Amino acid sequence: MDSANEIREFLMTRRARITPEQAGLPVFGYRQRRVNGLRREEVALLAGMSTEYYIRLERGNAKGVSDSVLEGISQALKLDDAERAHLYDLVRAAKEGAQPPRRRSAPRAQQVRPAVQRMIDAMTALPTIVQNERLDLVASNQLGRAFYSEMYIQPQRPVNFGRFIFLDPRSRVFYRDWDDAARQTVALLRSAAARAPYDRDLSDLVGELVTRSEDFRTLWAAHDVRLHHSGSKKVHHPVVGDLDLTFEALEVGTDKGLSVIAYTTEPGSPSHDSLQLLAHWAATSNQTTQLQTPESPTATSIVDNTERS
Repeated sequence: MDSANEIREFLMTRRARITPEQAGLPVFGYRQRRVNGLRREEVALLAGMSTEYYIRLERGNAKGVSDSVLEGISQALKLDDAERAHLYDLVRAAKEGAQPPRRRSAPRAQQVRPAVQRMIDAMTALPTIVQNERLDLVASNQLGRAFYSEMYIQPQRPVNFGRFIFLDPRSRVFYRDWDDAARQTVALLRSAAARAPYDRDLSDLVGELVTRSEDFRTLWAAHDVRLHHSGSKKVHHPVVGDLDLTFEALEVGTDKGLSVIAYTTEPGSPSHDSLQLLAHWAATSNQTTQLQTPESPTATSIVDNTERS
């Protein structure tokens, strides 16, 4: 990742979305403006610094930039928590760029500790997974595997949300709001790339998706970022139909970069009933073993076989 270019593109896209009126600046002559959003000198004014200093930072020169400067810019550009953290990560990466790690770790599969696997296995009523910052699905409980059965048809291991959404046509049926799922996925990968600019696996994944997906390229160029703490999912499962779920993501304290994500439904709702049906199917069919191999049939064909047996 070119940290200097990332800083430039991120700051340019953030100031382009804010008008002088939104920033509380005089709007006289606004129609004659030649740029979208705020000018560099206006950001500098709002952030309490010289125009030259801000221009230097927007060009990617982060030398000597303090936290107070970043706070001023964050307020001037009305950055949310995810964007603020992203700016700090980009500046940190730029400062470290002069002396990058001499050796980069070779790609390797990330696994969870047995205690973490036992914990999620005990959460039998909830689809629960463990994912890393590259959005690899590195572990799941039985109901989690059943919930994401369409992903396990992918040949790569571990399965990856980015590859599924942008390279697998099944994702456009599985996600009832595919556009939103795609935006969130790219924003999460953007955030992760700033936190770990020398992660070879992550850079390879981004390179693959940029090369193979026009949708990914377009969203990647927007430089949007987000934090992954909680949210909702609206999916169409091939076995039980539509499901509306909420999720909570909890970091695994002793395993940096791993998060446990558990999905729940509203008690008494149709989705709750459907999730219970999915749990019964997962517990009584042989789908768990079959889903772990790329040659497995789809979830629909598996459940059909189970019903006939």
